[in-house]
Amino acid sequence: MDEKILFRAEKINKSFGPTHAVADFSIEISPGEVRGLIGENGSGKSTFSAIIAGLHKPDSGRLFFQGKEYMPSDTSMAAQAGASLIVQEIGTIAGISVAANIFINKERKFAKHGMLNYEEMNREARKILDKIGGEHIDPSVITGKLNLEDRKLVEIAKAMYSQPALLIIDETSNALTTHGRNILYQNIDAVRQEGGSVIFITHDLDELMSVCDSVTIMRDGHYITTLRGAEMEQKKMKELMVGREISNNFYRSDMEPNYRRDRVVLEATDLCSIEVGNVSFKLHEGEILGIGGLAESGMHELGRLLFGLEKKDSGEVVVAKSGDRIHNPQDAIRNSVGYMSKNRDTEALLLRFSISDNIALPSLDRIKEKGMIFKKNEHKLAGQWAENLSIKMRGLDDLCTKLSGGNKQKVVLGKWLGNDSHILIMDCPTRGIDIGVKEAIYRLMENLKAEGKAIVMISEELPELIGMSDTILIMKDGMITRTIERGEDVTEQTVIQYMI
Repeated sequence: MDEKILFRAEKINKSFGPTHAVADFSIEISPGEVRGLIGENGSGKSTFSAIIAGLHKPDSGRLFFQGKEYMPSDTSMAAQAGASLIVQEIGTIAGISVAANIFINKERKFAKHGMLNYEEMNREARKILDKIGGEHIDPSVITGKLNLEDRKLVEIAKAMYSQPALLIIDETSNALTTHGRNILYQNIDAVRQEGGSVIFITHDLDELMSVCDSVTIMRDGHYITTLRGAEMEQKKMKELMVGREISNNFYRSDMEPNYRRDRVVLEATDLCSIEVGNVSFKLHEGEILGIGGLAESGMHELGRLLFGLEKKDSGEVVVAKSGDRIHNPQDAIRNSVGYMSKNRDTEALLLRFSISDNIALPSLDRIKEKGMIFKKNEHKLAGQWAENLSIKMRGLDDLCTKLSGGNKQKVVLGKWLGNDSHILIMDCPTRGIDIGVKEAIYRLMENLKAEGKAIVMISEELPELIGMSDTILIMKDGMITRTIERGEDVTEQTVIQYMI
């Protein structure tokens, strides 16, 4: 094997039933290189990374790593060889300590006379947490008590403890704040400086261009091409991912607010909680109401308050048609209000349940027969929305944990559209999904708007806020500080100056 190549894959194939997840895929990565790996959801990126990490065995093909043929049978074998994976979903066990998570399959190092030395384990965990930027995390605490970002930092610590020569990062930055992303980037640099390589999977092309030296594009399991330096142009990458020419602007084409100003469908009055202060607004029929702000602005908490997921200290949320007040999610669902959480895997879906189970969940009362829930009724409803939303699957009984990010998001949409939701609260609706699914969601939002349905869209992406909203509410320190109407003069600079 060429000394200038750290890792090589030759003609890797992997199928799941009739689905060819990876097809004749080959790639070479040099020492010190950060290689981006991109493609639409379902293109094979995560399956290929799982093969490298020992989570899947390929049907055929060969891997070479650090000058030797390499075919790990599990993650422990991969880590011993020098390859570590940080997964897209939560990769820690909630019920055990931070230290125990970091040292899974390495416990023997801390065993003496058949007993684990927890003090030594915690001391060692403290060292690696400090090294990777997790100084604030207590190694003895139960992992499930940590927030999502800190659980991801524990995964980074676990991966970095093995001093990997090849670090694979599968869409990890989606779950991180700016601070968390900076920690991730510092660890990428640490691997690079030691002569190791990084495979970086992301849908954020701006991030990809700032982090990666090169990018490989996958489509339908196949290798398409590798771009380097000046070749890494966003429009070109998008077109290579989807296999067709796409518009630079896939947002709304109209530049004026367009909704029924005389028809209020939901009204929030003086909403207060720990993170939100005296927020009032009206949502109208056919309106896309965008809500934006910085990370700690309170915008995500506001979405949860509107759906009744979090307790408010004062104020009210009223559905105009019924006059009902929303106190909890049951009130919201009964009044045809749906909520798409930004935390798709932990809050929006039951990952260990099927596509059919998830789509039918809010609609069980509607599809019952004589008080009984029949699988045929679940499948009929789920099948309709799986087809409408073009969910890529082998069948309705597929577990959601097996789906790509974009297809998971389509299941979440199907869940609420199947329940005939007239009001949708969408928190980061295109987070962690590819360009093709993102475009499909924007077209769907326009169709829902045309049908008279109303959308509250909470977004961290300025182009999305400006491109899709009729009205934008800017939040800062838990309060609405500015209202901006759709117009040609609205720019990212205009919006961000009110957020800071």
